[in-house]
Formats: sequence, C-alpha cells, structure tokens
Amino acid sequence: MTPHVSADAEIVVVDVAVIGAGPGGIAAATCAAERGQRVVVVDRGLNAGGQIWRHVSGGHIPRVAERWIARFDRSGAKWIGGASVVDAHCAASGFVLLVDASARAISIQASSIILATGARELFIPFEGWTLPGVMGIGGAQALLKSGASFAGKRVVIAGSGPLMLPVAAAMSRAGARLVLVAEQASRSAVVRFAATLWKTPSILAQAAQYRVRFLSASYSTGTWVSAAHGFGRLDSVTVTDGRRARRELADFLCTGYGLVPNVELARLLGCDTREGAIVVDARQRTTVARVLAVGEATGIGGAPLAITEGEIAGMTVGRESNLPPALARRRAVLKTAARRMLDAFAPRVELRSLPKAHTIVCRCEDVSYEAVRDAACARQAKLYTRAGMGPCQGRTCMPGLEFLLAWQPDTVRSPLEPTPVSVLSSDVAESGTPTYSINTSAGEACQ
Repeated sequence: MTPHVSADAEIVVVDVAVIGAGPGGIAAATCAAERGQRVVVVDRGLNAGGQIWRHVSGGHIPRVAERWIARFDRSGAKWIGGASVVDAHCAASGFVLLVDASARAISIQASSIILATGARELFIPFEGWTLPGVMGIGGAQALLKSGASFAGKRVVIAGSGPLMLPVAAAMSRAGARLVLVAEQASRSAVVRFAATLWKTPSILAQAAQYRVRFLSASYSTGTWVSAAHGFGRLDSVTVTDGRRARRELADFLCTGYGLVPNVELARLLGCDTREGAIVVDARQRTTVARVLAVGEATGIGGAPLAITEGEIAGMTVGRESNLPPALARRRAVLKTAARRMLDAFAPRVELRSLPKAHTIVCRCEDVSYEAVRDAACARQAKLYTRAGMGPCQGRTCMPGLEFLLAWQPDTVRSPLEPTPVSVLSSDVAESGTPTYSINTSAGEACQ
C-alpha cells in the first residue's frame, strides 16, 4: 500500500546528501554533481555560502565565493534552504534523513552523506555576559553582513582566534568606534603562530590587511574581558591581563573564544570523534561507511582548508578517482597551519575562574554556575537543573561548561533541535516511497 504524502511533505531520493552549504559543502556538492552524482544540499541559510560567505541576495561576497557559488549553481545539485536535519538513520537503501524545512517535512534517502555542518562559537560565561549589547564575534559578523549598523557605536572585541581580525576590520569600515581588540592568547604565542605562516603567505598577508584597516584601535594580546557592566544594557567592560584591570566604555561587546565543531549529526550517525571533531581519513571518509565529512566539523581550519576537503570528498564519493597530488599537498599544508592555529589560540586556564557562583551559565533555563559546578557530568546537570535543555539544546552553554568543568559531551538523541510535532509525525517521517527522485538508481545497503 502506497502511503499518503501530504502537500506539505515530500521524499527526495539522491546519491549524495550534503549537509551544510558553507565553503566545504559547496565544494563537495559541486564536485560530486559534476561527476554525475545526484546531489541535494541542505542548509539553514536561505542562500548558499554558510556563515563565512553569508550574504543577502545580490550582496557582496569574495571573488572565490562568487566563483564557487556560480559553479555550484551550474552543477545541477538540488538546493533546500531554510532547513535543518533533525533525525537520521541507516536504511536498506542507504541513509534516511528527516529535514525540517520551516515546519515542512522532507525525507531524504541518500546512498552517501557528506557532513559539512560547520562550527559554532565557544562562549565562556562571565559576569554580565547576558546583558543586551553583548554578542558573539560571529554573531556580530552575521549582523554586519545582514545590514545592521554599528556606525558611531563604541565597540570592544574580546576573545580569541583569527576571526577577531576580519570582524574588527569590518566594524571599522562600517563606521564603528573600535575601542579595543583584546586577544587572550599571549603575545609570544601570536608571534610564534604568525612566524609559521611562511608556507601560507596568503593567510599572513590577509591578516596584515585586516590589521591595517583598524590601526586606530588598540590590539592587546594576553588580555581578556572579566566582566560586563550596565543597567538594562551594556555601558562598559572590565578587561584584565591577569595582573591589572581597567574599565572601558562600550556600547557593544563582541566576544568568543574560537569555534567548536558541530558534530551532533555525525555522532547520531555513529561517526567517531576526537578532541571534539569528526575523525576522517585522507579521503575525508569517517569511520561509518559512505559518510564523509569536510570543513570545520573535522577540525577548525578556515575556508581554504574547507574548500580543499570539499573537493576531495566530492571526488571520493560515488565513483572514486585518484586525487591530484597538488590537492593532497594543499590539504596537508593547510592542516598543519590549522593545528598550529588551534595551539596558539587555545583558551588559557585563567578563563576558568571567570564565572562567579551567581553567574548565569545556561541562558535558556536561567541556571547559575553554582547550580552546576558540582555536577559530575552534563547528564547530571541536565537532570538536576535543566541546563542545556532549552531552545538552543545546549549549543550555547555546553561547550563552555565542558571547558570550565572538564565534562565529556553528553549523548546525542533525535530530534537534534526543537522541531514541530507536525514534522516528527508526518507521513514522510516513516515513509519509504518517494514523491520524486533526481534521475534514477539506488544505493547499496549501509555497512
């Protein structure tokens, strides 16, 4: 009996499902589609590009992004935007993904999956971090790219990692009064990292160009924010180098301590992770057969590395071909630079003393640090306090708490994020009959 499929649901059959449309996902989908694979790409964004190439229709993006997005548009890959994968499992024909596309259910049946799920910011709680006017560095970048104005506003950027430089440059260009850029890594660590970039001079040159754009602002290493102040809204921040503290007036504080790979879908599929990132081999294959991963989900490394890994995955999936030696060498060089970057900008131990007993650490459920700091693990904290059980499902608070309290990540269950019951109970959530497919052919069974 053929199941009924409602008008607000559909089933799609493809060879390759690419989850995420950042640089790595676009490169993987493009290369796979150009090699004759039926490809579908799922992304939360309304346009391809991900966070790093975020843009509104007709908006400015880098030339490399223009080239890849144009090539992606020509490749024939199917695009599903404004959507997220909320469940996944192995089936006789390959894999089945349940997608929530603005409360419309889509079931994707795919022979192979390429995970390009990217990363999110690492937030370490401190006094006042919940004040209006305090935001993530990546969040500030997204607001700028979406047209938000910071003109004339006093802005402090404090945290860690290379993302601070382009955001500071963009803020300065947008007319913000950049008060301070505070990097928690020591000066010696930053200098050592810069000295290792001789094999990737383009990265070093780009960093120098960013710094030139905000020369009027102080760039202070070995410095971090210890508190944010204000009555109903941010008005100042306290910064420290561990010996002395000073107060800076600010309308906005952009803060974050690097990025954390998004590995929830990978773990749900059974892929191994190490040090918070998906484990892959030289061909971007995970420990689960016919599941590949690229980009920040396999370790933070930036857009050039993500593109390279995407190209490799696109060549590997389906009819595997030999890798061009230059591509493998580029991946190796960029991987080495990425490892050195992570070592240089690793959060310092002093940051573990930032939250006080009454500091809110789970914003969704209004849970204080005092309520969770004696918990043995994330699961116990959830059971006792509901920390990590709000709308963000721990995406904001749990990485910070894992850093503060040395917790291991909790188990992953579906749905991966809050999802309408109508999606979970839809016809296609259990259906195996496609409403349409892209061309023909079926995949082999999961191994």
